[in-house]
Amino acid sequence: MSYKRIMLKLSGEALSKAGAFGINHSAVLHVAEEIQSVTKKGIQVVVVVGGGNIWRWRDTTENGIERTASDAMGMLATIMNSVGLQSALDSLGVDTRVCSAINVPQLAEPYIRRRALRHLEKGRVVICAGGTGNPYFTTDSAAALRASELQCDALLKATNVDGVYDKDPHEHPDATLYDSLTYDQAIAQGIRVMDQAAFSLCMDQKLPIRVFNFGTEGNLLKAASGKDIGTLVSD
Repeated sequence: MSYKRIMLKLSGEALSKAGAFGINHSAVLHVAEEIQSVTKKGIQVVVVVGGGNIWRWRDTTENGIERTASDAMGMLATIMNSVGLQSALDSLGVDTRVCSAINVPQLAEPYIRRRALRHLEKGRVVICAGGTGNPYFTTDSAAALRASELQCDALLKATNVDGVYDKDPHEHPDATLYDSLTYDQAIAQGIRVMDQAAFSLCMDQKLPIRVFNFGTEGNLLKAASGKDIGTLVSD
C-alpha cells in the first residue's frame, strides 16, 4: 500500500546538470514532474532539498570563511533551491508552499508545524527550506527532524545509485547492494548515505528510510507506493 505522507530528501545536485553547479531548468522540471506523479496518487509530500549545488562548507574550507557563516550561506542556498522547485511545481499546477526555518517573508512562509500540517491536509506540497535554522546540522538531519514533526510515514532518500552498498559502487564494480539494513547496522558500519545524527533520530522515532535511485524515471512513485526498491533502513 502507498504511504499517506512521505518526506523526500533531495540533494542540491538533483537540481543541476551532472557534475555542474547552479540550477538547471530541465533538471528542476524533471524533479517537479516526479513529485507531481506522487501527488496524483493522493500521497502527501514534504520535501527537503540540500544546497550543495550552490554552496557546501566541506568543499570551500580553503576560502577562510568560518563554519557558522559558511553554514548560514548553505542554508540560504537551500532557500534558493526551494523557491526554484516551487516555481517548477507551480508551472505544473501543483499547489506548493515553501516553509523556511530562516525568516525570509518575501520568499517563503516561516516554518510553523501546525501551518505546514494544514497545507499537507489541503493537498499542497510542502518544501521545508533553511535546514534546521542552525549551523552544524546537515539537511539530512533537517529531513529527519521535519519528517518526525510532520508525522511522515517514511523518509525517502534520493541518490544517484540504486541504494546502499557495502562500498562505493562508482569505484568498486563488485560492490554489493543491501536490500535492507537495521538502524544499528547503518550506524555501526558508518554508512555515509546519511549522517549519523539523521540515522539516530530516525531510529528513535522508528521512521523507516528508503534509499533509492532518483535518476530512474518512476522510482519516486514506486518508493512512495511502498514498493521494494533500493535499500530499506528500519528496525
